Amino acid sequence: MMIRDIAAGRLVDGQKLPPERQMAQAHDTTVRTLRKALAELEAQGLLDRRQGSGNYIRAGEPTRAVYSMFRLEHAQGGGGLPRARLLSVGSHPKDAGQPAYGSADHGTRFRRLRFLDDTPIAVEEIWLDGGAGAIPPEMVQDSLYLTYKRALKLWITRAEDRVGLGIVPDWAPPDFTPRPGSTTAFIQRLSWAQTQDAVEFSRTWYDTDRALYVQRLV
Repeated sequence: MMIRDIAAGRLVDGQKLPPERQMAQAHDTTVRTLRKALAELEAQGLLDRRQGSGNYIRAGEPTRAVYSMFRLEHAQGGGGLPRARLLSVGSHPKDAGQPAYGSADHGTRFRRLRFLDDTPIAVEEIWLDGGAGAIPPEMVQDSLYLTYKRALKLWITRAEDRVGLGIVPDWAPPDFTPRPGSTTAFIQRLSWAQTQDAVEFSRTWYDTDRALYVQRLV
């Protein structure tokens, strides 16, 4: 969560973090566990731990966090830990509504309900080009970027988002407050990995009462 907040610009270079006991309580963990996380941030060059002074963010280093390109945050309070519930996964022909990407006429389609912490905030449909390889369903994790890396040695390095309005699809589960057929905020994304052509296309419908799309320039 902290690496994501650094990548998203919620935690800025030189910012002092709250006292460790206060942070541990806020994240419902122990001080010992928190200190392990802070040590990992320090090892990655993202934290300056000053004896007797406190912990300070170092945001100059590039972050390759699996959620660094996730742009949805709580509408009230921001942030939030992304989670996802897989609704379906399988190989399908690409539909006519998709832009040109990849080399195949089919792809692996993931449909998911997306959460921030325990709050359902979006439904998403992600297509990975069939030319990138196949992913066994049992290897699918909350973070598809981490799934791609582990299953296919494929790392998403950049993305292009287009934000507008869309019609909630008929497969949206009851947990998602905007009902199928209604209009809500909508994101289309093309994503690139190590190759010149985009390898992934996604559609996300999100609940504007519960989440906001946030892009910071830092």
